[in-house]
Amino acid sequence: MSTNPSRIFVARLLGLDVFDPLGDRLGRLRDVVVLSRGLRGAPHAVGIVVEVPGKKRVFVPMTRLTSMDQAQIICTGLVNLRRFQQRGAEQLVVGELFDRKVTLKDGSGDAIIEDIAMDQQRNGDWLVSKLFVRRGTSTSRLRGLRRGHTLLVDWAETLQGSENDPQGASQFVATHEDLKPADFADALQEMSDKRRIEVASELQDERLADVLQELPEEDQVTLLSALDSERAADVLEEMDPDDAADLLADLPSAKAEELLLLMEPDEADDVRRLLQYDEDTAGGLMTPVPVILPPEATVAEALAHVRSEELSPALASAIFICRPPLETPTGRFLGVVHIQQLLRSAPPEQLGSIVDKNLEPVSDHASVSEVSHTMASYNLNSLPVVNSAGRLVGAVTVDDLLDHLLPDDWRTHEDGAPIRKLGGRIG
Repeated sequence: MSTNPSRIFVARLLGLDVFDPLGDRLGRLRDVVVLSRGLRGAPHAVGIVVEVPGKKRVFVPMTRLTSMDQAQIICTGLVNLRRFQQRGAEQLVVGELFDRKVTLKDGSGDAIIEDIAMDQQRNGDWLVSKLFVRRGTSTSRLRGLRRGHTLLVDWAETLQGSENDPQGASQFVATHEDLKPADFADALQEMSDKRRIEVASELQDERLADVLQELPEEDQVTLLSALDSERAADVLEEMDPDDAADLLADLPSAKAEELLLLMEPDEADDVRRLLQYDEDTAGGLMTPVPVILPPEATVAEALAHVRSEELSPALASAIFICRPPLETPTGRFLGVVHIQQLLRSAPPEQLGSIVDKNLEPVSDHASVSEVSHTMASYNLNSLPVVNSAGRLVGAVTVDDLLDHLLPDDWRTHEDGAPIRKLGGRIG
């Protein structure tokens, strides 16, 4: 490795771009992998975890790094693009060591790891040398962080607790707050079940709901079941009703009913309606809370509604026009106003004068095949769903349709397509 500073703090590397020797960007550093050596000494850094295009995380051995400092990282470009998976005694610095409690050998008490320093040895190896720790620190999702004083200590001056000891997750959450929910979910999947539950418990309800929706069903069930019932119900309320219904359908019926009773009645009612449908029908796919307005509403009002940050792009693409009541099941369904039509119309114009009455809704009992055929035929982002009385009961969005049509393991599926010459894993 080139003449770089011989000591690097991991927290300062997070998010740095990783380049090949020609200056092409490989991805972004998300973690460092160390190999525990037990009582023989400090852990040995064996590689880094890089998030490459496509949001996949891959392993780059330290032996492939030609330059590493607090501005950028350069590697040889010979990288195996198989999705990263931990092996044996490997540990993730950010995912597993940050927030871990250690006991100081001088008898002054316990401390929490906030950062880790690695020193490069003469033979080129990187060893964990120093721990940046904070004493007198406690964390709580509700009370926040109570901060004590910090100090830099040698790894050898601390006693490491067991991997089974309870561990906080405030550092991990703070260093990953910029991640989109899908990317945060990917990071969770790299962890042990114990660590995954600890990190999930640290998240705010809304953030956890967003992340859960991006996880495979089995992981959703595991994490929700690890929460106390009241917290689990709060998280379900923050989820989209269709995702909450899918998750509850995977739980034992008694547990699902318990959580529904703890939810706010209006939120629970939306979920209960969805649970009545077979999962392979339009009713089983739909969300019961699309944007619904009366024909007397104006273009300006409609644009104000679709600006909401809580709306997905697919739901924001159309306004569903109905007679009151406007909550599903609505009064008579009249038609759809597409976002492009809103942008072409004058703000005072009423929606009833620009409504598209030619788009036929599908029945709530229509098959997934019929839904996909209709959406593909008319290039739709969302499709209205009505009951036998012609009342709007929801809308199927293209993202929910794709989620249903793709294989169950699509979030972790490997396509094996390299973007760099493949290299074997070292260390």
